[in-house]
Amino acid sequence: MADKAILFLSQYNEQVVDNALKLRELLFANLPDVIEQIDNPAKMIAYCYGQKYSEIICTMIPSKKGLKLGFYKGGDLNDPDNLLEGTGKISRYVNIKSVDQINSSPLRNLIVEALAAYRQRMGGLIPP
Repeated sequence: MADKAILFLSQYNEQVVDNALKLRELLFANLPDVIEQIDNPAKMIAYCYGQKYSEIICTMIPSKKGLKLGFYKGGDLNDPDNLLEGTGKISRYVNIKSVDQINSSPLRNLIVEALAAYRQRMGGLIPP
């Protein structure tokens, strides 16, 4: 699947690709055995534990303007550092601007929080 993700990302500028690859490393490091699914029509990569929308932890959304990390049920997440943006009922996102931001504890904590929220939604089940 890795090659498909790199191919998908190659259509974006170098800064977006570099940040996306670093963010991808962070996601794989903090979401055990997560499934990476490319959604070409939606122009995003989903990180999930199944095929249902409710099994998505987060989405990487590259664009010509930059990179966003979207969170399913993001409005319900504990976000003490106020990283989340947007007003959607289902998802919120973090604008990824730098490698320093990707390597920051607040972003890592938000990813861990999203995994905990997933486990709670799924009745305490731990991902495969």
